[in-house]
Amino acid sequence: MSERPAHRPTAILVGVQLPGVGDAEHAADLAELARLVDTLGYDVTATVTQRREALSKSVVLGEGKLKELAELTGGRGYVPSAAPARKDKARQRREEESGEGDDEVEFDDFDDDDGQVPIVGKDVPEDSKQRPKLVAVDHELGPSQARNLERATGVQVLDRTGVIVEIFHRHARSREAKLQVELARLAYVAPRLRETGSRGERQAGRGAGETELEFDRRRIRDRMAEIRRELEAVHREQDHRREHRAGQPTVALVGYTNAGKSSLMRALTGSEVLVADQLFATLDTTIRALHPETHPRILVSDTVGFIKKLPHDLVASFRSTLDEARHAGLLLFLVDASDPTFRDQYAVTREVIGEIGATQAPSRLILNKVDRLDEEQRAELRREFPDAIQMSALDKDDVARLRATIVAFFGQALVEAELLIPWPQHALVAQLHGEAQVLSETHEEAGTRLRVRIEPDTLKRVRAALENLHEER
Repeated sequence: MSERPAHRPTAILVGVQLPGVGDAEHAADLAELARLVDTLGYDVTATVTQRREALSKSVVLGEGKLKELAELTGGRGYVPSAAPARKDKARQRREEESGEGDDEVEFDDFDDDDGQVPIVGKDVPEDSKQRPKLVAVDHELGPSQARNLERATGVQVLDRTGVIVEIFHRHARSREAKLQVELARLAYVAPRLRETGSRGERQAGRGAGETELEFDRRRIRDRMAEIRRELEAVHREQDHRREHRAGQPTVALVGYTNAGKSSLMRALTGSEVLVADQLFATLDTTIRALHPETHPRILVSDTVGFIKKLPHDLVASFRSTLDEARHAGLLLFLVDASDPTFRDQYAVTREVIGEIGATQAPSRLILNKVDRLDEEQRAELRREFPDAIQMSALDKDDVARLRATIVAFFGQALVEAELLIPWPQHALVAQLHGEAQVLSETHEEAGTRLRVRIEPDTLKRVRAALENLHEER
C-alpha cells in the first residue's frame, strides 16, 4: 500500500441518532464512516452528532448543532437565500435615506423540524486553507438537504452513498469496473443537478426549447443507456468464459470489505493480488486456481466486498461481478472475528448474497483474524459458532487446513467412471488429466482407457463429446 501523504485534507463527520438505533450501533456506523472517509483520502478531525426524532428536512441537524458544525467549518451557520430580497418601495426609500439595510441577508425557508429560526452566523473567512474540506453525513441526503448544508457550512457535503460511490470511482481499474461505477455515479448525480444563473434560460439551436439543466439531464440519460449497452457486451464475454469453466469446482470468497478476502486469496492461490488495509481496496473479481493445484483443478474467486447501507445502484451495477458467487459450488463467508461488529457485518453479507440469488450454494463461515483474540474469546466463539472455521490468513498451517477442507468438500461430489478415449479424440486425455483424478490409464488398440474420479457435469460433457464422435463416424 502506498504511503499516506504527510498533509491530507480534513473532514468532519455528521451523524443523527434516530429512534431505534442504539448507542453501540450508532458509534459503529460513525466508526465505519470514518474509515470510508480515511479511504477517500481525508483525516477526520471532528464529529458532530445529535439525537433527533427525524432528520431535518432542510439541513439534517437542528439549530444548535448546525451552528456548532459551522463554527468548525468556518461557514455561516444558516442557509442564505439565492433569491434577491423583496422590499416594498416605501421601505427601500427609507433605507436608502438612512443608509440602513446594506448588510441585510435574506434566508430560504429554514423548515427546521424544531420550528426554530435560522442562525445568523459569521461569513466564510477569506483564508480557508485550514478549513475542513469535507462534511461527511452518515445518512442518505436528498438534493436540497445536501445543497442547504453546503451553503450553511461553506464546504463540500457528501452523504454516505456519495462517499462510497467516490471510493469506487477512484479504485476502479478494469473496463467493467469503470463502467459499473460510472453508471452508479451518474445515477447518484442526476437528481442532484440544479439550475444556477442562466441555466434556466431556454436555448436556441440544437436541443432548442430545453433549459441547460434539461439538456444536462438528457445527456446523463443518454450516457447511462450507452453504458448499459457496453456492459451487456462485457457480460456476454463473461458468460462465455463462465461457460468455458462449466463443470470446474469453484469456491467463492464473500464477505464484508476489509475482512481479509484478498489476503486469504493470496494464501490459497499463491497469486499476487492486491492486499491493502483499506475499504474496497479491490473491486474486480479475481479467479485463480487453488495452489498447489488439485485434480480436478479447483478455482477460487474473490468478489467485491460488501458494506452496511451499500447503495442499491452499486449492488445493481456489480450484479454481474457478484455472479461468480451465484455460480460457485461453495461459498466461504469471511468475517473479521476481531471486529466487535462482525455479526452485523455477516448479516449484511448474507443479505446481499440473498439479493443476487446465491443462497442455494453450500457455505461455510470463516472466522478470520483470530490471531488477534485471546484463548477465552476464541473459546466463546467456538461455543457460539461450533461449525465455523477459526483461522488467520497469515498462518500457513491454518491456510493448509482450510485448503484440505475445500478439497475434501469437492471430493465428495466426484464419481468414479471408466472411459475409452478413441485415438482421434486423444486430446481429451490431456484434458481429463486436468479436470479429473486419473486412477489408471491403459493403452489399447481402439484408444486409451481411463478410470477416473470426476465431476458429474464434466463426465456428462465428456460422454456427450464421445457420442458425437461416434455418430459422425
